[in-house]
Amino acid sequence: MAKIGYARVSTKEQNLDFQLDLLKERGCEKIFSEKVSGRKIKRTELDNCMDYLREGDTLVIYKLDRLGRTTKQLIELSQWLDDNHISLEIIDMNINTKDALGKMFFTMMSAFAELEANLLSERTRKGLEAARARGRKGGRKPISDEKKAYIKSLYDSKDYTLAQIEQKAGVSKPTIYKVIKEMKK
Repeated sequence: MAKIGYARVSTKEQNLDFQLDLLKERGCEKIFSEKVSGRKIKRTELDNCMDYLREGDTLVIYKLDRLGRTTKQLIELSQWLDDNHISLEIIDMNINTKDALGKMFFTMMSAFAELEANLLSERTRKGLEAARARGRKGGRKPISDEKKAYIKSLYDSKDYTLAQIEQKAGVSKPTIYKVIKEMKK
């Protein structure tokens, strides 16, 4: 009967330290963490965490939305935990699904988590529409041709790892691959 932690932030720019510190304080003997959107179905470290959990364990998370953004995701996860006799502890709500009240509260909060995610998407969409109506474009600024050439030269030199190119050019791995593919055409 171990406490196993799971921490997640949505973007690479966000920091996991706060969640990791809380999970350690709660006595988690193993912690899985990742930087990936909660709307993604494929979350490698969450899958690894689920594979690691054993009957009698407690999965500890900081907030409910760290596990998922839809009621369906959360209910399916809750059912899997229940079927495998694993409880869930949610730190910021002081919920533990070991008892009936905790399970009921978890189910209600799952619906609120989905509502919150939907409201956020709606506000974002409306904000983008308002910006477009004022003539502004959304999205990231395109990478200059000079920077693309720099990335390609680093890549072609074979003197640098992808991580080193990321650091030198200030871009992500997917951007490196996109630039290389684009410049090969």
